[in-house]
Amino acid sequence: MSAPYALSIRDLARRAGETKEFSLSVRVPEGFGNAVIGIPAGAELAIDGRLESLHDGILVTARVDGEAPGECVRCLIPVTEPVEVDFQELFAYPGTSDFDYQVQGDTLDLEQVVRDTVVPALPFQPVCQEDCEGLCPVCGVRLLDHPGHEHEAAVDPRWSALADLVQESDEKLPE
Repeated sequence: MSAPYALSIRDLARRAGETKEFSLSVRVPEGFGNAVIGIPAGAELAIDGRLESLHDGILVTARVDGEAPGECVRCLIPVTEPVEVDFQELFAYPGTSDFDYQVQGDTLDLEQVVRDTVVPALPFQPVCQEDCEGLCPVCGVRLLDHPGHEHEAAVDPRWSALADLVQESDEKLPE
């Protein structure tokens, strides 16, 4: 039972009605998430729950807790979101039926169900705060750090020839 997400069910297997509480601390061997936020390799996840032996398999009811570092999609500063998700899944005995998760010998490997539960719970577009204004499109400065940040109105390059004419006429005017 060397897999980090593995749980022994030796005392529960095929004993309908038996239950067992568990607590698992996992150092994530391979990170998962989306492009801007996720659980990195080496992060710590706490998985606490209950195993219930049923006629068809083992019912796992658990909560996953941890932290997901990422970056704000508006201003690109680092953010950390708490991960607190619950799941309930049946790990079927081999040959009983066609379930997504299967009992493997006398162990359950929770890795796939944890990934399948945590990834959709992560924010699709994390922000540092709800009113984050992002970055200035001209110079890239973070707008929350510089309230009232402005630039001179940009001149459309198609009008630059007219701007030159205005400048020439201003130079010709007597004082």
